[in-house]
Amino acid sequence: MDQLSAHLDRGWDLAQKGDAAGASACAKRALELDSQSPEVHNLLGYAAALTGDPEEALEHYKQAIALDETYLEAMLNAVEVLMHPLEEWDEALALCDDALDYAETKEEIADCILLRVDALIGKGDIDQATKCMSQLPDPPFESPSYLFMIGRSLFELGNSEQARPFLEQAVEADASNSDAFYFLGMTRDLAGDPRGAIECFLRARAIDSARPEPPWAPSADTFAELVRRVITSLDALLSRWVRDADVYIVDMPGAELVVDGVDPRAMVLIDARPIGDDDSVDMASPTLDAHQAKLQARLFVYQRNVQRGAGSLDAMVQELTAALEREITEVFLECDDPSHQPDKLSLN
Repeated sequence: MDQLSAHLDRGWDLAQKGDAAGASACAKRALELDSQSPEVHNLLGYAAALTGDPEEALEHYKQAIALDETYLEAMLNAVEVLMHPLEEWDEALALCDDALDYAETKEEIADCILLRVDALIGKGDIDQATKCMSQLPDPPFESPSYLFMIGRSLFELGNSEQARPFLEQAVEADASNSDAFYFLGMTRDLAGDPRGAIECFLRARAIDSARPEPPWAPSADTFAELVRRVITSLDALLSRWVRDADVYIVDMPGAELVVDGVDPRAMVLIDARPIGDDDSVDMASPTLDAHQAKLQARLFVYQRNVQRGAGSLDAMVQELTAALEREITEVFLECDDPSHQPDKLSLN
């Protein structure tokens, strides 16, 4: 094996283990040997994505494609970044179409189509996503990961019953796939199997909690300051409900909350309890401040789940802001019962 290949192999091995710094160091050493290698730029892009820098990752992926216009792996990696966290759906779709021109194996075609489905769902075009899903090659595939990807796509397209057998096979094939357990739990919840759903959610939570945090994850103190800044920067009509709340920051919802029906991947949870003897709160009343004074709010923020949703340090403020806006709106502005917890799954 030549020196360039050795650096690349070592870099990918470290990247697969989540060692972004090690992977980047190997890629930079490889770059010194061959600055025009598309494989080196692909690895640099992957390492940058791991560190939470999607713009740099995309720059390297595009450089890899410029050096080799048939480089399918770099195209698919670029599509991933364009979708999450950049949400550049149209550019992702265009690159998926380019990639399909070079896809040869059944697995490569499936990769392109499933990513295209994800982009169409992200764009909100469910009809086109459903049509695109029908173009998927028939199983079986070489890797069990396709079972999960097909199941997730079917679920997100509203086909929970069709999704469930794929997800059941996915968890049997890979017991470390927390996403497969999570989505299987969602299908079981919708099918009226609360016990089965809880078991899946607990498995997903256990796997998620055992994984190392991303290398870009902020410290506990930095994250706490970020939470405070987000709360104070909320719209005044929303911030009034949580500005005096007791705030608790933990990694993720506890197992006992999951058993009670709380989504294990909830980013925030508000517990609002009436104070005093009068427990009735008319949320439609114009004297909102009087009713607000009768509520004691507790805000729980789950750092690991915010990090998962954001995908990068720069996106955390936006992700947490959106999560808080949804939760405050559902708890205080759309629900007659302020003690209602909207982040609970149905689990009937």
